Amino acid sequence: MVTIRLARGGAKARPFYHVVVADSRDKRDGRHIERLGFFNPIAAANEEDFRLDDKRYTYWLSVGAQPSPRIRKLVKQFKTQAPATVS
Repeated sequence: MVTIRLARGGAKARPFYHVVVADSRDKRDGRHIERLGFFNPIAAANEEDFRLDDKRYTYWLSVGAQPSPRIRKLVKQFKTQAPATVS
């Protein structure tokens, strides 16, 4: 099954996540099919904290990819909060 999930990057104690489409059998930070955006949980007030290619996200959902619970929560939160930040 194909999933849309977070892949961790960044330094120790400074997490940064890429929103990726990956086979569910692959490792969290391993191979991925496509990168859709990013999530920065410790972004400063003037920095962008979440970006997602909405067209590609919708495409992957239409072909059967399952978003992780965290991705569902982030997309819902940022679409209701500020539609301009989700592009």
